[in-house]
Amino acid sequence: MLAAPRIDGLQYANWSEPIFRQMREGGLDAVHVTITYHETFRETVLVIERWNRWFERYPELIFQGRTAADVVLARETGRTAIFFGSQNPSCIEDDIGLVEVLHTLGLRFMQLTYNNQSLLAAGCYEAEDSGLTRMGRAVVREMNRVGLVVDMSHSAERSTLDAIEHSTRPITISHANPASWHAARRNKSDTVLKALAESGGMLGFSVYPHHLKDGSACTLESFCEMIARTADLMGPERLGIGTDLCQDQPDSIVEWMRSGRWTKDVDFGEGSAAAPGFPPMPDWFSDNRDFDRIEEGLARTGLAKSEVEGIMGGNWLRFFGQSFGPRA
Repeated sequence: MLAAPRIDGLQYANWSEPIFRQMREGGLDAVHVTITYHETFRETVLVIERWNRWFERYPELIFQGRTAADVVLARETGRTAIFFGSQNPSCIEDDIGLVEVLHTLGLRFMQLTYNNQSLLAAGCYEAEDSGLTRMGRAVVREMNRVGLVVDMSHSAERSTLDAIEHSTRPITISHANPASWHAARRNKSDTVLKALAESGGMLGFSVYPHHLKDGSACTLESFCEMIARTADLMGPERLGIGTDLCQDQPDSIVEWMRSGRWTKDVDFGEGSAAAPGFPPMPDWFSDNRDFDRIEEGLARTGLAKSEVEGIMGGNWLRFFGQSFGPRA
């Protein structure tokens, strides 16, 4: 009998064969991978072409996931299913028709904003939160129709609450933590987390140091206790892991993530202009081989075995099954 599934709700690594092999060593059945930030549609297609070559080169390690059944297939064949996501709506440009096109190409998650105001909603770094725009409401309807998950990880509060209310399918915050635990701009208020849970949505907990209490010095015990307390707030069935692991990325990629093409200046967002690179990871999570540590830490909090298994992947699997197909 297969063990419970293990799924990571968000990674943006500098992909390579060693990382794919570490995924297998860590027992990862599926990963939601960021394939695009500020790229246009055509540039996003080029990234998909690159992934197609990886799928062709390493078929014994990875394959493209499109449905929840692919997670089961990955588990049965000892591989990792890769689900595509975008951290910004730049890939659809100003064309709602590209929502369905990108879903056909395999995109399964799209954030409505990445820190800034977009054509769809406001990001968490804007002084004013517009909520969903007219185009935002239309795009959410289209995403709901085709089975493309609305992700509000980098969005401002009103915009996130608007998305939860307007979406007719549960949304996700794939990589963030409670602001009550650590008050980063990207972390979410209890108001948002309660609304997310009540709507059937999913929260993925991030191990990215800017999102952690005490940053890189955050302890595994603190992280796991935070998850246990969030289970009290939201219910354990609404929780998963979304590490936001940026393994092997050069420090220069931070400028692309934060600044894109929208400014001539350097804007490192949650980072520091004095030290703009990636912060050191906490000593208990450096790569995909460390998921056992999180699972063991959660077990020590007193969560039930079934609850821990859900957080480590079972809840994401259920959410995938509800979310990736078109409306009947």
